[in-house]
Amino acid sequence: MNLIYNPIFLDHNTGMHPENRKRLECLGELKSSPIELNESYLSLVHSDPYIEQVRARSLKGLPLDQDTVTSEGSFNAAVAAVSATVEASKTGDFALVRPPGHHAYREHASGFCLFNNVAIATQRLVNQGKRVLIFDFDGHLGDGTFHIFNDMDKVMYWSLHQHPAFPHIESNLIGEGKGTGFTLPVLLPAGSGDDILRMAMDHFLPIAKQYQPDVIAISAGFDAHQYDLLLELRFSVNSYYYLGKLIREEFDQYFATLEGGYNIEHLPDCINSFLAGINGEPYEISEKYTESRVLVRDEFEWNAALLESKLKPYWTF
Repeated sequence: MNLIYNPIFLDHNTGMHPENRKRLECLGELKSSPIELNESYLSLVHSDPYIEQVRARSLKGLPLDQDTVTSEGSFNAAVAAVSATVEASKTGDFALVRPPGHHAYREHASGFCLFNNVAIATQRLVNQGKRVLIFDFDGHLGDGTFHIFNDMDKVMYWSLHQHPAFPHIESNLIGEGKGTGFTLPVLLPAGSGDDILRMAMDHFLPIAKQYQPDVIAISAGFDAHQYDLLLELRFSVNSYYYLGKLIREEFDQYFATLEGGYNIEHLPDCINSFLAGINGEPYEISEKYTESRVLVRDEFEWNAALLESKLKPYWTF
């Protein structure tokens, strides 16, 4: 898995906002990949009025909501982020993009996200007859993705996220209509460490395997790291190596796109450890494995048991 990056992502100028250009600049000198700005991809998920709203507000540098700001270069950067994610879905690579996407709904922006990069790439694959598992290990629920595929059985959405936390919506639903049983919202209590991540994977990976996806679309967010600024989870760098290695061992086709991760001192290690894991390469871990307090583990086990009870009519545990 190689990186797909282009300096156009820096043109989304958000100033001192937590989601700013330093998130990519902290990775040092990156090879620039050619990216075609293909606006036609946007309509796979988003409506024409919403697309035009993003374009118009970006040209004037107006915010899309209280958390999601724009600048003159934001629209093209967002189109490039979508195009890079679609390219990653073709090549099996990692789209190192901004703005991120998993909070964006069909009709409105949210949580720093303009267009839903992973949802667009996924819908394109679904249109080709593929079954897609979206594995979202960002520490926030990707509520945009959650809603976009809520009633579909051609996409399974599996999220590991802190609860309660932004986006502060009911996140224990397992889908609706044909999509019932195809949403796996795994709730992580504040204080969850590396041990709980492994427990979560042991609990729910069998369902993902039963789904028999053709492709794994990875919403790769790194804000569950113990020193991130926006959440209260306690993953170490070990967890990202572990996730990359596990995906490589359990699935054949996959691609990734960058979501959150806001501590620029630690973000490079998180990304590089994930890449080493998924590429089968050694990586020197610089942090100790983290363990959770007993009460945190008990809360996780309660949440996991409740989710299992909801999913048992549809999957075998």
